[in-house]
Amino acid sequence: MTDHVLVSIEDGVQIVTMNRPDKKNALTAEMYGALADAIVTADADPKIRVTLFTGAGDAFTAGNDLGDFAKAGTTPVDQQPTGKTNVQRFLENLAEAKKPIIASVNGLAVGVGVTMLLHCDLVYAGTSATFQMPFVNLGLVPEAGSTFLLQRQIGIQKAADLFLTGKKLTAEKAEAIGLIADVFPDNALPIEALKRAKALAAKAPNAVRVTKALLKDNDRPRVGEARETEGRHFASQLRSDEVKEAISAFFEKRTADFSKFS
Repeated sequence: MTDHVLVSIEDGVQIVTMNRPDKKNALTAEMYGALADAIVTADADPKIRVTLFTGAGDAFTAGNDLGDFAKAGTTPVDQQPTGKTNVQRFLENLAEAKKPIIASVNGLAVGVGVTMLLHCDLVYAGTSATFQMPFVNLGLVPEAGSTFLLQRQIGIQKAADLFLTGKKLTAEKAEAIGLIADVFPDNALPIEALKRAKALAAKAPNAVRVTKALLKDNDRPRVGEARETEGRHFASQLRSDEVKEAISAFFEKRTADFSKFS
């Protein structure tokens, strides 16, 4: 476990807090591992009925740590560790979780901070929350099975608009298009999200699990296929010159120049 992910249990709710506020809770490989483990723990522990994800400080998560991205892009494929990475474990565990997962989105949610929400059973946000998936802006492609899930949830036109432009959504707009369930004042969000998580944890556990399965099981094979296909393209792009240019531009605080690529 890492200090950058805090886990506690309260009245049947496992509260998982991404705790790297100085970096807007940008996710490192170690954090992904802790998040993946928390989902496994929840499914195995009868005392845990619901998992609640949130972020410390003024952000849910800024997505992947770009420093990790830069290092990953310079490692040859044949030198990558064998087996599943922590990122893969997290995305797979999230998609296959048997018990309900709720997200309490405080502040910004970027990249995987949005695509992970597509696997959550309920998503609540504060009024100042924003949602953005700038994969293409970074020379990357979407992940987590999101190219299937997002268009299923909000329609192909709105999904394409978010993926291809990398535009930022307000919480009000996210609720209007069906990306999230409800919006609360920022100061009320932690209380309201936890109250709803506890209320769900108090319900008949098998009925809750079966209802979740009825809602999700038909899509699981398609989600898995999309996640695997996206993963292959994501890994390829991660080693591309387009990503090198995007990351260099980010750290140099300039606009990326993709004019030389075809």
